[in-house]
Amino acid sequence: MDYHSPLTASEINMLWGFSIKNSLSVSMMTYFLAKVEDPDISEVLQLVKKQSETALDMIQDVCQREQMAIPIGFTDEDVNPSAPRLFSDAFMLEYTRQLEVITMATASAAIPTVTREDTTNICQTVLQLGMKNHDIANRTSGEKGIYKRPPIIPAPKEVDFVENQRFLAGFLRERRPLSVIEITQLFMNTQTNALGKALMMGFSQTAKDTKIKKFLVRGKEIAHKHMEIFSSHLLEEDLPVQMAWDDSVSDATTEAPFSDKLMTFQTTTLIDAGIGNYGLSLAGSPRRDLGMMYARLVAEIAMMAEDGGELLIEKGWLEQPPLAPDRDTLGKGQRRKR
Repeated sequence: MDYHSPLTASEINMLWGFSIKNSLSVSMMTYFLAKVEDPDISEVLQLVKKQSETALDMIQDVCQREQMAIPIGFTDEDVNPSAPRLFSDAFMLEYTRQLEVITMATASAAIPTVTREDTTNICQTVLQLGMKNHDIANRTSGEKGIYKRPPIIPAPKEVDFVENQRFLAGFLRERRPLSVIEITQLFMNTQTNALGKALMMGFSQTAKDTKIKKFLVRGKEIAHKHMEIFSSHLLEEDLPVQMAWDDSVSDATTEAPFSDKLMTFQTTTLIDAGIGNYGLSLAGSPRRDLGMMYARLVAEIAMMAEDGGELLIEKGWLEQPPLAPDRDTLGKGQRRKR
């Protein structure tokens, strides 16, 4: 195994980011496993927790060998397994299923950026386990009657070609029916916002800090608004929309299962994933009205992501990712200020 090549910036980035996100996953799964009642769903949660712990062990091994600082991330102090039940079993399963979607996307994106055998092995292991666990979560959701399939339309019988630029139009009477690409993106974005809304609903009612609570309520409201926007386009075509998860959040407790730090970071992580999803949707939606919609919504959630980052900095919770050497400062015999 090639341990002699120094870690590249991309490999350090992968190790740093994977470490924090997997520690977050372990904390979430620890609470879920303490509250889940369905044995089949519990099995899925255990698999995902084990996956995150495996990744953390592999990352720690590389970091120790390279004498690289390991992020603190999230610890036992950020989760309270004895807190009352806040989410339903069905919600825990859907959260886990969507978490694996993010895991697969993150790992597959990292693979082309790493070169060493050990860092490549981490990415490939995370991707393989993510794919396996996502399949199990999907199957379990179907067996429990939880999984909502994307809309069904008739399969094409022949190939058509776009004849004029009206295909790109999207305003007034020029609007054509949605393409399968656009339907898929609208459905998936409705689905992720439905989960995000319910998650922030639970977070906001248990957060302790007033500023954090206000931030989470704002996130819930934005997710609800975006759900309505995406759903409206599907309903115009008489296509089914994703179920809401609002009734999966208990209103019987305000005791926090997670720290304000974890809830704020989890929210900003979901926003980052949403920005990526909207960007892909923008690229895959030729209709001009949809492109403008995604551009507008990206700007809105990007502002919230910035506010979330400022909150994390204000509270002293944001771990600074490794930076390149500041040659100008070093040349003056000074240390970089953090």
